[in-house]
Formats: sequence, C-alpha cells, structure tokens
Amino acid sequence: MRTANPALNDATFSRSLTRAGYGETMTLDGTVTKTGILLICVLAAAAITWSQFFATRNPAAVAPYILVGAIGGFITAMVTVFKKEWSAFTAPVYGVLEGLVLGGVSAILEMRFPGIAIQAVALTFGTCFCLLLAYRSGLIRATEKFKLGVFAATGAIALVYVVSMVIGFFGVQVPYIYGSGPIGIVFSLVVVGIAALNLILDFDFIEQGVLRGAPKYMEWYSAFALMVTLIWLYMEILRLLSKLRDRR
Repeated sequence: MRTANPALNDATFSRSLTRAGYGETMTLDGTVTKTGILLICVLAAAAITWSQFFATRNPAAVAPYILVGAIGGFITAMVTVFKKEWSAFTAPVYGVLEGLVLGGVSAILEMRFPGIAIQAVALTFGTCFCLLLAYRSGLIRATEKFKLGVFAATGAIALVYVVSMVIGFFGVQVPYIYGSGPIGIVFSLVVVGIAALNLILDFDFIEQGVLRGAPKYMEWYSAFALMVTLIWLYMEILRLLSKLRDRR
C-alpha cells in the first residue's frame, strides 16, 4: 500500500499488526469519530487566533500563535509518526497547534479578502465529501499506478517547496509560482488537485487497516494522518483563492 501522506506508509500498519489480536482492533466508525474530535480541536484553536486578530486588527497580535503552532505542530507530528502508540494524546495536541496556525492565517487573509475563509472551508469539506463518495462508489480506485502517480507528484511538490524555502534564506524567490499571474494560479490548481487525490490514498489506506485488524490506537493515528491531508488541502485552497481574488 503506497501513500504520499508522510504519516502513512507501507510499514505503518504492518508494524502495528504484530500487536493485533491482543485487544480491540480499529474500526471505520471509530476512525470517523476520532477524526471528528480532531476537527473540533482544530476549530476551537482556530477560533482563538481568529478572534484575537479581529479584536486588534494587528497581524503582530497573532504572529506568536502562528509561530508556536507551526513549530509545535511539526514537532508533534514527527513524534506522532514515530510513536504511533501515543497518538491518542499527540493527535489532539497536533490539532490544537495547527488550529492556531489556520485561525491566524485565515483571519489575516479574511481581512484582505472578505469571505475567503468560509469559501476555503466549504471547498475543502466539499472536495473531501465528493472524493469519499467517488471512492466508496468505486468511481475512483486506488490502483498501484494511481498511488505511484500521486506519490511522485506529491514528492515533486514537496521538493519545490523545500527548494523555495532554502533559497528564500538567501533572498532568492522561485519566479511566478507564488504570484497571482496565470502561472501561479495554474501551479496552485495543480497542487490543490494533488492534495485532494491524496485523500483517496488515505481512504484506501485506512480501509486496509480496518480490514487487517490493526490495533485500536490506530484509529487515532489514522485520524491524525487524514487531518494532515485535510489541513494541507485547506491551506492550498486558501492560497489559490487569495491569488484569484488578488487579480480582481
């Protein structure tokens, strides 16, 4: 099973299966419930930075929250990846930290482009719902070629972002792709599409975990992995919408 989500890989469930049979196993309903809990964590934390920003109308007021959320979220995600057994505790912490980032970034863009946040939320959940229906109906199948293609495309995008970040320290920017011109918009559309297709891989991977009888704690870990993709998708949709609104 191949997935481009860094939280899910071929060994994720295989290593966990050694403990299966020594307690409860993960279920699809349990994973959905845990995903809902993580969404609540994200939304509650996002409400904090959102209200903090609009109380002051000053980006500096939420900058510390965004910085702490970004760094803390990355560290927590890495801990969760390597210590899956801790995911019942680390996954909600990750949700709260990422919520601080999403709320702050969304509020700043909302002031500049009114209505953009609710549009991004609606498109994110709408995309997730439609792809889930397509997956469950068999309209889209996570074949090995499909997985390989999404994995390669995601890796290429990650490489572009890493290179951009590294050369950015030297005052150099990758031309066009971050602008609101045609190339920048096309790039964002491609990234949004790839992020969305990762949801199919995640759905398939979680389903396989249920079928293989993975341990109960994998419900939390699978919910965390799905949140990683949803948060990425939301941020990319927000970026795309801001580019489109900037052209008006």
